[in-house]
Amino acid sequence: MKPAAVLIAILLAAPAHGQTVAEPDGYRGEPYRAPVPATLAGAQVIDTARAMDLHGQGVPFLDVLPRKKRPENLPPGTLWVEEVHRTIPGAVWLYDTGYQELAPAETARLTEGLAAATHGDPSAPVVIFCKANCWMSWNAARRAVALGYSAVNWYPEGVDGWTAGGGELVVATPDPLP
Repeated sequence: MKPAAVLIAILLAAPAHGQTVAEPDGYRGEPYRAPVPATLAGAQVIDTARAMDLHGQGVPFLDVLPRKKRPENLPPGTLWVEEVHRTIPGAVWLYDTGYQELAPAETARLTEGLAAATHGDPSAPVVIFCKANCWMSWNAARRAVALGYSAVNWYPEGVDGWTAGGGELVVATPDPLP
């Protein structure tokens, strides 16, 4: 694609200045990296200062960025090195739980991860994040609300906002849930 075409595509994908992104009726699919709404019905939308405050209070953080898997079309014998994933310290990485549609394993990972993080208390606070302008955290936080969690904090700035605010990141390991 030519540079001018790329610029036009970016401009068309971004909301006009001052225009807001509406919450969809369902879950959002591709492209996941796009402007997100400023709201999420049933959840509290938080900024970096509030995220850091909640982190300091020990509120559980759930990272829903996908896990990069070995491509299925790699020839046999091809070396595959999994990309290092960095996250907010203490966050539980519930990878692949922010897609528009979830397979049973990802649904279980999210529901069991939420239950473990909140010790089975749906009124306990939790922070759900990924990266800035990424619908995966919006989808996962919306699912948490749909599952009956009443203190969901959606952090739309995610790891990008965290580092911009002076926070450190650590190497994540996938949560061992199914």
